[in-house]
Amino acid sequence: MSGKLNRRRVLSIGGASAAAVLLGTGAWSSAAADARLRGGYPFSLGVASGDPLPDGVVLWTRLAPEPLAADGSGGMPDKPVQVLFEVATDDRFRDVVRRGSATATPELGHSVHAEISGLQPGREYFYRFRAGGELSPVGRTKTAPAAGAALASLSFAFASCQQWKAGFYTAYQHMAADDLDLVVHLGDYIYEDDQTANKRGVALGDEFKPETETLGRYRLQYSLFKSDPHLQAVHARFPWVVTMDDHEVENNWADEISENNADPALFLQRRAAAFQALYENQPVRRAAMPQGPDMRLHRRLQFGDLAELTMIDTRQYRDDQPCGDGTAVDCAERLDPNRTILGAEQRDWLLDGFSRSQARWQILGNQAPMGETDLDAGPAKELFMDPWDGYVADRNAVLAGAADRGVRNLVVITGDRHQNYAWDLKRDFEDPNSATVASEFVGTSITSGGNGADMTDDGRTMLAANPHMKFFNSQRGYVRCTVTPETWRSDYRVIPFIEQQDAPITTRATYVVEDHNPGVQPA
Repeated sequence: MSGKLNRRRVLSIGGASAAAVLLGTGAWSSAAADARLRGGYPFSLGVASGDPLPDGVVLWTRLAPEPLAADGSGGMPDKPVQVLFEVATDDRFRDVVRRGSATATPELGHSVHAEISGLQPGREYFYRFRAGGELSPVGRTKTAPAAGAALASLSFAFASCQQWKAGFYTAYQHMAADDLDLVVHLGDYIYEDDQTANKRGVALGDEFKPETETLGRYRLQYSLFKSDPHLQAVHARFPWVVTMDDHEVENNWADEISENNADPALFLQRRAAAFQALYENQPVRRAAMPQGPDMRLHRRLQFGDLAELTMIDTRQYRDDQPCGDGTAVDCAERLDPNRTILGAEQRDWLLDGFSRSQARWQILGNQAPMGETDLDAGPAKELFMDPWDGYVADRNAVLAGAADRGVRNLVVITGDRHQNYAWDLKRDFEDPNSATVASEFVGTSITSGGNGADMTDDGRTMLAANPHMKFFNSQRGYVRCTVTPETWRSDYRVIPFIEQQDAPITTRATYVVEDHNPGVQPA
């Protein structure tokens, strides 16, 4: 079986190594960082923070005075550059609590990942960088509450699938105005395809036409997607917790298997390049730094006694999709008890975490829908093979495992589908009388799929074919979640169009989960 977590395949890309980070609280001397950089403003890709802990966060930036330079370098020289940073309790930096410096190297795309510690739990902080004689925008972040602390509420949004060429990131414009503790991104942060024919009316050069396969091209793709001001604003306003799905590398890839059946060795080289670019462009910790084509993204974050967020990886360790991928009718292969989407080690890690967790709400950050999606309202089952429907044994193991281990409330948050769903998760979808053991909220895309619609023919069929589905919508937007000890509330925030700017936003529907009562209900 493929997908072992302890397998290490080291394919070196440019000799990448961790940048040195020096921390302190003394005076900020700018002399070492004042060498001017060619081109424009070096912080053109903005700033970000991520993976909040009770005592600190990751601070991120990537220097790119020419963000769309065709070689993916961002217009940076082929030499290290020192970057200074400050963390303060106020946005005017009168009360600075941390100062430090990091070396941004060409081997890591001149990115900075400063892991700040020694901060107070559950507190707002502000941060900024300096390089090339320039100051970055000011970012705001927030540490997690102290472990075990009684927490009255947690507010976050989750999003996925932001195809740049499809239209404008107006959903992020509205998300930036929300009052959130964090943002969770569930994958498809970039897409690997040609971006020249885009709905934004932006003229791009031929360097954006080929399929993304090399490190320079992946870097360039991130620069394009991250150039959006609304995306930058949300990064600068809240800490993010990110993972990947397929399009960060290639559509529907599975472990070492390319969708297009390329040479596995060549695909692993491509995967290594994609993973390095992902690391360079996201606010993740050094523990996530890739080793060739391997990158650890499954992890847990705790928020007091209220919630534990477990991010899983359903790409690196999975078996190939059954029955030829796509959709299939009555596919027996998907029921094979040896098929895995998680890999045995990650599955054991997940279930062990269920056993140990004392959190009232167990949140599973998941890439593709876990609930069954029957596309045939008749007696046959027509299902997508790429999500958990193609890996029934792992789905049953996770859902039954959570129930058997006494998980108080399991809520799965999911992206990928470009549609909004609220539905119940059954212990075994093959048994019509199976009990509801958890809840899943599937969020639509930021832009992927175009303007969208409130209801579609597919939606009507799915509602008829899937009695566990309580809500369907196919507009663009995101899901805003508010969690208290008694109730989980999911607001489906949608916009009517994305092919023009400044669309208004509304809450299309709100669904809740009650403490100790699995399953979704309209508010």
